[in-house]
Amino acid sequence: MDWPLLDSPQAIAGLVDELGFLPFFRNAVPGFSVEEHCPWERWFSDTLDGPWEWKGPVLRLTGGAYGKFFRNKAGFVSRDWFYDFANCRRDGYDFDARYEDGLAQHRDLLVMETLEKLGPSLSRTLKREAGFGGQEGLKGFDTVITRLQMQAYVVTADFEYGTDRLGRRYGWGVCRYATPEQRFGPDFGDRAYSRSPEESRERMLAQLRRCLPGAPAAELALLIG
Repeated sequence: MDWPLLDSPQAIAGLVDELGFLPFFRNAVPGFSVEEHCPWERWFSDTLDGPWEWKGPVLRLTGGAYGKFFRNKAGFVSRDWFYDFANCRRDGYDFDARYEDGLAQHRDLLVMETLEKLGPSLSRTLKREAGFGGQEGLKGFDTVITRLQMQAYVVTADFEYGTDRLGRRYGWGVCRYATPEQRFGPDFGDRAYSRSPEESRERMLAQLRRCLPGAPAAELALLIG
């Protein structure tokens, strides 16, 4: 395919909706990332917004999800394709069933229970309320939240910034985490589990093979998981 120049959130959002899946960083599939098609001067400009600042607007434009979905690295999945993505990654399990079958750790359960209790939450709030951090708190929050994103139980729904007294934005965007059920609505599970996990996987691979005909098939399969 002819890749567009990713020089705005609208351009990235359009590509997410077209492909369904878009890693943020370069990976084993050449050309399949935001990083490789966004002008370099946009990445660390003091005067212009760039891909770091565009992540939240892309999520609002697409209604999709962002997270560490691709071999523990970040990227986007469109709203339409996230149902199959979650079904494949969860292997048909909702989180409670996964935990009951001994396939999830207790620290994962604490994060999920906290997120379900609080609703979509900023990362620092979720970390604190789930009992992580500090001298007496649990360790490994980043590992847990990455694992839950890779398994499609947690997504980033938006990014929020601090503002100074003049209302000017500063610093890095802070993740607001949510479950897909919170992000996409109470019927998410019914739609996600309407096929077998293998059917969902084959649908996703067919989509990527169609959009990226020259990409190594084995690497596409590894990215999908």
